[in-house]
Amino acid sequence: MATRSARLWVVDDDRTVRIVLAQALRDAGYAVGAFEGAREALAALDDGETPDLVFTDVRMPGVDGLAFLDALKQRRPQLPVVVMSAYTDVASTAGAFRGGAHEFLSKPFDLDEAVALVERALPAPADAAARDEPAKAGGDELVGEAPAMRELFRAIGRLAQAPLNVLVTGETGTGKELVARALHRESPRARKPFVALNTAAIPAELLESELFGHEAGAFTGAQKRHVGRFEQADGGTLFLDEIGDMPASLQTRLLRVLAEGEFFRVGGRELIRVDVRVIAATHQDLEAKVRDGSFRADLLHRLDVVRLRLPPLRERKADLPALAQRFLAQAADGLGTPAKRLAPAALERLQRHDWPGNVRELENLCWRLAALAPGDTITARDLSGALRVETGASAGNWQRELADEARAALARGEPGLHARLRETFDQVLLETALEHSHGHRQQAAEALGLGRNTLTRKLGATRRRRKPADSP
Repeated sequence: MATRSARLWVVDDDRTVRIVLAQALRDAGYAVGAFEGAREALAALDDGETPDLVFTDVRMPGVDGLAFLDALKQRRPQLPVVVMSAYTDVASTAGAFRGGAHEFLSKPFDLDEAVALVERALPAPADAAARDEPAKAGGDELVGEAPAMRELFRAIGRLAQAPLNVLVTGETGTGKELVARALHRESPRARKPFVALNTAAIPAELLESELFGHEAGAFTGAQKRHVGRFEQADGGTLFLDEIGDMPASLQTRLLRVLAEGEFFRVGGRELIRVDVRVIAATHQDLEAKVRDGSFRADLLHRLDVVRLRLPPLRERKADLPALAQRFLAQAADGLGTPAKRLAPAALERLQRHDWPGNVRELENLCWRLAALAPGDTITARDLSGALRVETGASAGNWQRELADEARAALARGEPGLHARLRETFDQVLLETALEHSHGHRQQAAEALGLGRNTLTRKLGATRRRRKPADSP
């Protein structure tokens, strides 16, 4: 148990945060010093004051929180530092852990949580001299402010420096490769290769060669030596996506590489040694596959040293506006068009969707909207043709959503409702059939039971009826 005679510092340019946090810590029995900037705190440290734990904000005028953290660690490497920020992302979280932070608190935070954190962070007096928290790291490209994502960022920050194998779980489309890239980019292996392989996308008979390479003449068609993914990733990170689909015959070979760090190329006699961190990912229940005998228990134990779960989009809808804005900007840049924005009614409609395809579904939707929405503002009506009903949790909801739309339109007294909804239905059905046929109108018409000329006429009519600027 930490001693209540400990002295704590709160460093934050926000006066309200300083007062409220300092008072909560004092109420818990601690002596507390408060500073509005890093320079004042460092001056006190140089004058001989000795805090036992420091809370510091990240974004402050003059010396920012990460530079302050670095200065503290240079002077007192064993000092526990808690970094606070209202701007939670992987980069800032990783920077804090890489600099040696004990913990990262996302503002606003619960004051009881902060007090409990002090209890955990402060060593017992007998252990104080031995305490030294190692530097940690994380990554970038992930976006999220939802609580589940903040927890994930903290975990990435702590794991990036550790040379441990990681298993990333999550539904299809959640962005598991981004987690792997984040772990790699903030790790000591960042200057070495990051190599990704989707094991489900490679035919089983070729997967062994892709992983371990082969010698010339090893099999029919092997005209020259091929360097496999393990060799390509030597010194770096190998990301094995959809690991649950790996054939049983290859699981034994993979297990040996993970255990020994060595293998033979297919048809080879030279023992190849590699230093590779493996990050695997799956959307499947590997424990269930172990029980049915399709996945080795010992391989799962090797891969699952640490497990990270990436939440589905329906569990982090608070992140949807930022994700949508990011994808719309990327789509505009890729298409060479002005960036579009979401009307409030359109955003509200997106929040009601269940997102069975997760972040990938949202990204694809934003690209479709960037290409097809007629105005600079994406309206709820634009979504009626672009937001598809997917399999999974939202299957069967289109009738309910149609009823909701009809009720809202009737309440507004909208005239011609039957014609508008019928036009929307035609538009969605025709464009979906064209997408399925990759733009081949004859195939789309046959799939719908229409003649080609009828499809062309209906498609032209629905597109002409779309107004250039719909209201939300």
